[in-house]
Amino acid sequence: MYQRLPRTFDIPPAQPPGRPWPRPPAALPAAWLDRPPSGARIAVAGLVLLRQRPGTAKGIVFVTLEDETGTVNVIVWKQVYEAFRRAVIAARLMRVTGRLQCEGPVTHVIAEQVEDISYMLDRLVAQDGASAALRPEQARAGDQPGRTYPDRRAPPPDFAD
Repeated sequence: MYQRLPRTFDIPPAQPPGRPWPRPPAALPAAWLDRPPSGARIAVAGLVLLRQRPGTAKGIVFVTLEDETGTVNVIVWKQVYEAFRRAVIAARLMRVTGRLQCEGPVTHVIAEQVEDISYMLDRLVAQDGASAALRPEQARAGDQPGRTYPDRRAPPPDFAD
């Protein structure tokens, strides 16, 4: 997928050109998080980039989501994690409803509800008719679409002079 995109030293795009972003209903784009006041109840959605559950955080899970406009930091308290455990652990595309917390330049969402909306990605792949290499059920960890790897078990080729 990234082979067709121009290479930059910026953040890689979350959306390949020519594909519509699967915008969940009532989800605020990451670039607009500076508009509502701190404490406002909002909903955000995006691809799950990172999940962290440090042992020293007393059960708190930190999630980073990415949409077409940027990233969103989400804090999932222990009680919310226990209520929405499956969505927090398994979601590839996640929608979070919660309270916006702004402290200076740092903005994050305190999760109240977490939804796994990964089915929207599956619909996008099905509509696009993407190659089998892009289909998650046929991909393996480390696979890169359009790239072939030599069979390391095969004997080396004979080099004739």
